[in-house]
Amino acid sequence: MKACVHFIGAGPGAADLITLRGMQLLQRCDWCLYAGSTVNEELLDYCSEKARLVNTAPLDLQSLTALYQQAAEEGCQVARLHSGDLSFFSALAEQLRLLEQLSIPYTLTPGVPAFAAASALLQRELTVPAVTQSVVLTRIAGRASAMPANETLESFAATGATLAIHLAIQQLESVVERALPFYGEGCPAAVVYRASWPDEQVIKAPLGKLTHRVKGQAITRSALILIGPALEASSFEGSALYTKDYARQFRVSK
Repeated sequence: MKACVHFIGAGPGAADLITLRGMQLLQRCDWCLYAGSTVNEELLDYCSEKARLVNTAPLDLQSLTALYQQAAEEGCQVARLHSGDLSFFSALAEQLRLLEQLSIPYTLTPGVPAFAAASALLQRELTVPAVTQSVVLTRIAGRASAMPANETLESFAATGATLAIHLAIQQLESVVERALPFYGEGCPAAVVYRASWPDEQVIKAPLGKLTHRVKGQAITRSALILIGPALEASSFEGSALYTKDYARQFRVSK
């Protein structure tokens, strides 16, 4: 079989939340490269006993490139595990560009994203009829990446959408201060720490009290900030989808 790198979304944490396709790729790959700082090592149990396992957390892109080249020269199938889903905040683009330059084929297998695991833990839908129909997946500027000038927290907050703010827990106080003028003190908010892991934690509070509630919890990474009225919505109009007089392709109105 020709050498190939299979990028796999490992999901939010729990080993049984990887997709079936992702698990099957792990079972048959010759190598598994995983970010030990964010990926649950229980996922490695799906790998063959003969598979070469490499924790890439301490490696830079140059070192990672050398591994991809070695695997390709040996004709190996490589599983590359990334936490969550591959489609955002995965530092994937630079690796794909590199593989294309090296003419090394690759595939992408999606994973369960952290915001979906957080929604399940909160037992709340992030979009609610007549409350909000949009979810903004964003972050704020940090050491690893700046934000484009027109992608400010304020511009997203002005829409009233549910905000799912990643990689920002260390700047929670600033996030809250910037969101308050748009959502108000009483808007439902939550910090979800390591959703689906054994030590998962949820801290819910009105936006104006969120910083105080989180303070002292020693949460410094692997947490998602959620803000928006959908998080506690109870009085809302039901979706037309399930009404008797709603006709669609698979159901006629009554």
